Amino acid sequence: MESKYLQKCLGTCLIQGLAEVARIRPVDPIEYLGLWIYKYKENMTMEQLRRKEMADLEHERELAVIEREMMERLKAEELLFQQQQLAFQLELEMQEKERQRIEELRRTQEELEKKMRMNTENIAKSEDSSHSEDVTSDASKTLAEISDRYGAPNLSRVEELDEPMLSDVALNIDQDL
Repeated sequence: MESKYLQKCLGTCLIQGLAEVARIRPVDPIEYLGLWIYKYKENMTMEQLRRKEMADLEHERELAVIEREMMERLKAEELLFQQQQLAFQLELEMQEKERQRIEELRRTQEELEKKMRMNTENIAKSEDSSHSEDVTSDASKTLAEISDRYGAPNLSRVEELDEPMLSDVALNIDQDL
């Protein structure tokens, strides 16, 4: 039972300490072994702290990598969002420009239609006024005076021909023979 206790508590430490005493061969091996065991305990405590610190550092490093990846994803999403917003704004601007262009075309078309209506009304008014002038002046003229105008048919000049007209049937019969 005592050997199990010594193996469990001092096994590794005692074996390493005795190996060190055998290698160095100090003048007082018992004192050297005692000091070495104290230093061994201090070294083991320091090794445990170093391992714990290394584990903590590794954990923090993993967290930092995860946080960096998350930040990169957030930046990528933000960039994508900004691009989408920019595209949306450009689309809105294009729609606004198209709407303004259509509105301008509609106004131009309305102005042209208004001018055409005004021109048509002016022409109609001028024709009405000239026609009314013609009517007032024509009312005092005789039929012969009105018919002497340019482009009016002159009935006195129409001549009738006394030639007998052949019917189309008679012409077709002559051609067949």
